[in-house]
Amino acid sequence: MARQLVLASTSSFRKSLLQKLGLPFITCAPDVDETPLPGESAQALVTRLAQAKATAGGKMHPGSLSIGSDQVAVIDGDIMGKPYTEAKACDQLARASGKAITFYTGLALYDDATKNTEVMLEPFTVHFRRLTDQQIANYVAREQPLYCAGSFMCEGLGIALFERLEGDDPNALIGLPLIALTRLLAKHGIDVLG
Repeated sequence: MARQLVLASTSSFRKSLLQKLGLPFITCAPDVDETPLPGESAQALVTRLAQAKATAGGKMHPGSLSIGSDQVAVIDGDIMGKPYTEAKACDQLARASGKAITFYTGLALYDDATKNTEVMLEPFTVHFRRLTDQQIANYVAREQPLYCAGSFMCEGLGIALFERLEGDDPNALIGLPLIALTRLLAKHGIDVLG
């Protein structure tokens, strides 16, 4: 009997990414406090939260394989959260102009049958073009990236903000590294191409 696959996320972006693999899955909303711990690095934060989300999803669906993921953007050593307002989005993009931002995506797969979790960290770096204030304002007004870490959507017009991208899996930039996930699922007998 096939194992229930759970995406422990309410993100429509992660759901769309997982659908690319063509596997049946359900989603759930993990109740996880995402507040960083004092002195916690970006890398430690996203791996801890990915694991917590995957575990929460697995406990909500006994016997399942549960996927958790979390992502932050880091610029000049600071974690950039979701902007939520146009003004903050413009500020974030102005700060990123001409610089490189590294996105860290934590990925976890929790096996509720064995209570084991595998956790991975996927970095991805975005090199921004030099942008004018008007270009930034135009972009934010058109795409409204208010709920996206870094204030852009690379799957849309946001691609025009970049000089180049650097990383192993462009899906990681959107929030779910599918190459790494395919490897984790294969360890649990799920062949995406099978």
